[in-house]
Amino acid sequence: MSKTIEDNGWTAVPRSLEKLLATRRNPKSKPIPLRVEDMPLPSSPVVDIVMKHAKHHLPKQTFSHSMRVYYYGQAIAMQHFPEWRYSPETYLLASLLHDIGTTDANMSSTQLSFEFQGGMQALKLLIQNGAPQSTAESVCETIIRHQDVGETGNISTLTAVIHFATLLDNAGKNPELLHKDTVESVVHAWPREGWTGCFAATVRKETELKPWSHTTKIEGFAEMVEANETMRPYD
Repeated sequence: MSKTIEDNGWTAVPRSLEKLLATRRNPKSKPIPLRVEDMPLPSSPVVDIVMKHAKHHLPKQTFSHSMRVYYYGQAIAMQHFPEWRYSPETYLLASLLHDIGTTDANMSSTQLSFEFQGGMQALKLLIQNGAPQSTAESVCETIIRHQDVGETGNISTLTAVIHFATLLDNAGKNPELLHKDTVESVVHAWPREGWTGCFAATVRKETELKPWSHTTKIEGFAEMVEANETMRPYD
């Protein structure tokens, strides 16, 4: 496999998070505390453009969620899957754009599920602004499949990272993967500000507008989000 392919997170790993957790190098090791400062944001012309785009188009709560997803994913991968190879820049681009399809304008402009709309928008935005094709396609794939949780088949490494991070922030899954101080550092930098209720409302809006949408695959999703005990103290 070429370095370019690996750096963009195209290595195949199991879609099952249970199977992934079983492959950890040290499954009984406890996570160490990490601060936001320990995980510096990548910087490049493409990152700067996408950062501005996300800030402009996403509601404040959604933008903060996107940043938490970046930091949670980085912390989980660094501590539990150090052998995984992917570019932090590619992961940051995916994190910033993974919910771009949930904006009012984007949700109402298409009959597509929001992940598909968002993935195609991200692909176009990145290619237009000089991102390598492998990078743009990895971000697109990750966005389209970022809610594609299940037990069969494979996903890309980048998609696996975002699965762990979004499920932790949205539904409080696998909290043992991060030290409490890490969560508190990230939430301090990027507050939730009622994210649980905000995202549950987005899930309901998507399923009401588009009863065929991919979001309906996760049964009782809005209720699962509202039952997020892990993040309740920070909401």
